[in-house]
Amino acid sequence: MVTLAEVAQHAGVSASTVSYVLSGKRSISAGTRQRVERSIQELGYHPNAGARALASSRSNIIALMVPLRTDMYVPVMMEIAIAVATHARAHGYDVLLLTGEEGPDAVRRVTGSGLADAMILMDVELDDERLPLLRQTDQPSVLIGLPADTSGLTCVDLDFGATGALCAEHLALLGHRDIAVIGEAPAVYERHTGFAERTLDGLRSRSRELGLRVLHRPCEGGYDAMALTLARILDERPGTTGFVVQNESAVEPLLALLRQQGRAVPEDVSVIAICPAQVATQASVRLTSVAIPAQEMGRLAVEHLIAKLERHGKDEVVLIAPELTVRASTGPAPTAA
Repeated sequence: MVTLAEVAQHAGVSASTVSYVLSGKRSISAGTRQRVERSIQELGYHPNAGARALASSRSNIIALMVPLRTDMYVPVMMEIAIAVATHARAHGYDVLLLTGEEGPDAVRRVTGSGLADAMILMDVELDDERLPLLRQTDQPSVLIGLPADTSGLTCVDLDFGATGALCAEHLALLGHRDIAVIGEAPAVYERHTGFAERTLDGLRSRSRELGLRVLHRPCEGGYDAMALTLARILDERPGTTGFVVQNESAVEPLLALLRQQGRAVPEDVSVIAICPAQVATQASVRLTSVAIPAQEMGRLAVEHLIAKLERHGKDEVVLIAPELTVRASTGPAPTAA
């Protein structure tokens, strides 16, 4: 293993100069810095992470808290996590992935142990138990999600309220008047998870303005659960002609069940999905959808966290405007055709 002393000898400088180049604690001339960096690259030197952390009081690690629950669509969570890791690495940070459902205990562990320099939290609930601890600590943090009270916090998310409104507007424009929302699993709403609640609020509010009737039914996903949910919807509202699906695992079962019942998409019923673009384009009917901008969410979260670490960031809420892409699954309501 190459040592710092060997790098110094190769570059023709003192060991302390190499240390200053690595830490950035002192100004080093451009020529000397380039010579040291060239020696580091040629020799394949890697600073000892533990020693570097002790010297700088920095771990160069970001903790990413992603509770992996069975009622959440894990591929989206992992896509965001990969985006966070990729952009963090570009800034010289590694990512410590915490996947347990520890809640406040995980925040205490990170802030109390020096495991990481900063935190990014996902799966944010409206009244998230982790937030009081975040407000009490000096450690920088960013939420990918939006709680009910955003004071003293930095939050990045898709504007799910506007997403719900956009879905209602699209169906209303096509002449649909009775629409059903097939939502996430019941536990997601029981936890008051932010994205699900805000989508529903936005859709209901805009529907009232547009004169639409809305029926919301959570669904576990999968064929059997979707069959029961669809039967319940059509029993309560047999005139339903528009569906908004915010549950990736319910998309294909819904399309299959509609086919079995002889309900053509989009001639008889229209379907909009709030899901990754890949899910929408690979479905048996190419779905009109609002995409989840996972890459953008991860990138923005890291950028705002780095700004905080460099002491020029501020607490703010950054909402990404939704974009609805029209494909083959939506068309005029039967009575408006």
